[in-house]
Amino acid sequence: MKAPGWPAVLGDGPVLLRPYRRRDAKAWSEVRRFNQRWLAAWESTPPGPWDELNSPAAFRWIYREQRRAARNGEGMPFAICFNGQFVGHLNLGNIVRRAFCSAYAGYWLDSRFAGRGVMPTALALAVDHAFGPGGLHRIEVNIRPENKASRRVVEKLGFREEAYHPRYMHIDGEWRDHIGYALTSEDVAAEGGLLARWHRVRAQLGQS
Repeated sequence: MKAPGWPAVLGDGPVLLRPYRRRDAKAWSEVRRFNQRWLAAWESTPPGPWDELNSPAAFRWIYREQRRAARNGEGMPFAICFNGQFVGHLNLGNIVRRAFCSAYAGYWLDSRFAGRGVMPTALALAVDHAFGPGGLHRIEVNIRPENKASRRVVEKLGFREEAYHPRYMHIDGEWRDHIGYALTSEDVAAEGGLLARWHRVRAQLGQS
């Protein structure tokens, strides 16, 4: 049995979200290794060397775990592509159904593609999909206060700041505080969805 809303391919202009493929291993590893300084400060404390944990061999284990979570309805892991090139990752994880219908969004992007609107577009696509075919009601994002780039993504999209979580997650060698943001389906329904909201924001900012 397929999980609600999965698998799925989502797109807007040059930004495409799709399920991972086995052959993504080389591209994933290259991007992760190139972006160690850009990413390591914001991710959970790794249990080993960065190069080893982000090798093509490591990807194959991650790929199996992502497929398992997706089949079980626990996650929706997307590869982010820009003009056909792999540039990042977005996952709707820890999905809980029934009376909660909620998920946590986590994401990262190749630094070489930052500032082009890729990540807000990708997150808007994923949220609209989650609120529609995915059958979810609430999406949460938890971000370190110091991670200004990631906070700008959710703030541009109008996520609501809801909470401050002291010592929330072990990242880069220490327990780090996080700010909790969230959206519910009602927050964007009148605007035609989150992607429609983002398009209006981009137009106001004078971006193409």
